[in-house]
Amino acid sequence: MKTITTGTTLKGRSICDSECIFSAQVIERKGAFAKIKFQGNEKRVKIHNDGDCEFVFPDGRYSMAPILRAA
Repeated sequence: MKTITTGTTLKGRSICDSECIFSAQVIERKGAFAKIKFQGNEKRVKIHNDGDCEFVFPDGRYSMAPILRAA
């Protein structure tokens, strides 16, 4: 399983435009939460797990929200 670790970069594609790639740097991980730097801002986000890979929602959960996965 791919996990989120400190110092890694999370990446994900936009739902609307597959050429638009979002990325965030993981600053710190503690348990089920991570502190990331996304679009110039530091945020604390919950880490989710789908069985194969861990992922986060850096802008919250809504229909077009970006999903960043562990590489």
